[in-house]
Amino acid sequence: LRGRPGHDSPLLMAAGTRGFGFRTGEVWAAHVAWSGDQEYLVERLPEGAGAHSAVLGGAEALRPGEIRLEPGQSYAGPEIVFAHSTTGFDGLSERLHASLRARPEHPAQPRPIVLNTWEAVYFDHDPDRLRALADRAAAVGVERFVLDDGWFRGRRSDSSGLGDWTVDPDTWPQGLDPIIDHVRGLGMDFGLWVEPEMVNLDSDLARSGPGRLLHPEGDPGRSWRHQYVLDIARPDIRQHIHDRLDALLRRYPIRFLKWDHNRDLYEAVHPDGAGSAKAGTGRVPGVHRQTRALYALLDSLRERHPQVEFESCSSGGARIELGILARTDRVWASDCNDPVERQTIQRWTGLLLPPELVGSHAGPPVAHTTHRRTETAFRLATSLFGHAGIEWDLTACSERDLATLTAWTALVREFRPLLHSGRTVRSDDTDPGALLHGVVSQSGDRALYCFARLETAPAEQ
Repeated sequence: LRGRPGHDSPLLMAAGTRGFGFRTGEVWAAHVAWSGDQEYLVERLPEGAGAHSAVLGGAEALRPGEIRLEPGQSYAGPEIVFAHSTTGFDGLSERLHASLRARPEHPAQPRPIVLNTWEAVYFDHDPDRLRALADRAAAVGVERFVLDDGWFRGRRSDSSGLGDWTVDPDTWPQGLDPIIDHVRGLGMDFGLWVEPEMVNLDSDLARSGPGRLLHPEGDPGRSWRHQYVLDIARPDIRQHIHDRLDALLRRYPIRFLKWDHNRDLYEAVHPDGAGSAKAGTGRVPGVHRQTRALYALLDSLRERHPQVEFESCSSGGARIELGILARTDRVWASDCNDPVERQTIQRWTGLLLPPELVGSHAGPPVAHTTHRRTETAFRLATSLFGHAGIEWDLTACSERDLATLTAWTALVREFRPLLHSGRTVRSDDTDPGALLHGVVSQSGDRALYCFARLETAPAEQ
């Protein structure tokens, strides 16, 4: 009940016969395809027998008064996806992945190798430094350059500027044209980071009038990362955000938009009648309307800009489900790029999603979140089994690391037809400190496996 699925979302709620695993056992699973509050149900019924002895299901979690129907009105809940397998979790994944790949909107082109600037420069958007980073990225084989947080007006830290989606005139006096032209001249396409559902109080949008925020009357309460939630169910707020993003996508040849959402929705309430022509004086729970407003915003932008790919990022993986994936082209699995953590994160995200929908980047030698040092080969092998990319300051890399990255991007291009069309398989037979997983072609004639040791082997202790 976080206003988004949250990092603790089940993703896939599964139950099975005793001892089921990745390769064996009969398994049933449910998934709530909804980007707001969710609930799952697993229950054994004492009065039932046979097919009626147990229940597995899910729904949108509604607060009292959140949906109020007038005579003749109806409510349609979100889609609930059910899957069944007689060959364990891998059988579930095979069915779910095949269903997602059969969608008309599923990405049809090879997934470009990405460089995201966040862990390379953070808020230091110096044009010369970014051009040098783009030069290195193109030289090692990157195909998409994504400019992350820090490009818009007043954004020198995470405490200001959020909500004002105009290019910073001090950093970019000629707009984004110079960096975009440089990136495209190197043969890469260009992407941009936004966080449209959030706002800093230190922003022109927040100062422009009261009632912009999704919170009870009075004090807006606790911030997270110095930000608050915009009430995008208000038509004027939603239109404002839509027009700013639409203007950016019309003005610049942007091919990828990283859509972030970095906090839970605490005490999410709208004025009674928000999002409709009906005025109201009370306050009602707001997650349902907020989620529907998000969908309307994304649907409109995608219709206007079909050439743009969208990524769902929510503090990393806090909004990964099939409702948002009906409107985006990939998800960011986690803000943690530590490969030890990522092996497990990607293992379980992959139950639901095929590798081509899961962003997976190789970070620097010392992870930003855990401060763990890992070998380059381990980081690159982990990133390979997803929509691969890099989040690393390449201008500080040694010639040896750059040569390794160049060989790796060639490996990505060689194997992504297999990795992004084959069957994901996982072994139950390794020791607790290691993982074995891979992708096998549909014909069974090709495969690529990864053996990852996450802890010291028992024999070495």
